[in-house]
Amino acid sequence: MKEQTVTFFGHRDTPKEIDPTLRSTLIDLIENKNVTVFYVGNNGNFDTMVRRQLEDLSQTYPITYSVVLAYLPTEKNKYDNLTNTIYPEGLENVPKRFAISYRNKWMIQQADTVVSYVIRTYGGAAKFKELAERLDKTVFEL
Repeated sequence: MKEQTVTFFGHRDTPKEIDPTLRSTLIDLIENKNVTVFYVGNNGNFDTMVRRQLEDLSQTYPITYSVVLAYLPTEKNKYDNLTNTIYPEGLENVPKRFAISYRNKWMIQQADTVVSYVIRTYGGAAKFKELAERLDKTVFEL
């Protein structure tokens, strides 16, 4: 079975109550769907929960994950930990206001599967979940 890649889209204000469902979904993907590579953003609660779970699961499972940056770090927006980060090629030429959209499209292109927490029909999480569906990616909704 081919190794699989997963990315994530969820609301900035995702409640912490979804954390157990997120964890069980990740374990299922790793154990039963041969997922070994994960790409996650760095904007909001959902991404933070995903990163924490991936960090923890990487201690037990042979997985890799990367935090995909939309902006290069500056003194103003320093990241606590720059390990496991990538910055998609070409993003440096994208106007700042389009950087998150460009990054999200890049993540979808890399992924076989998308895990989402989308409860509203508007906003970035909904837009990119819909794009993943249009591109025939497998989408797991939490």
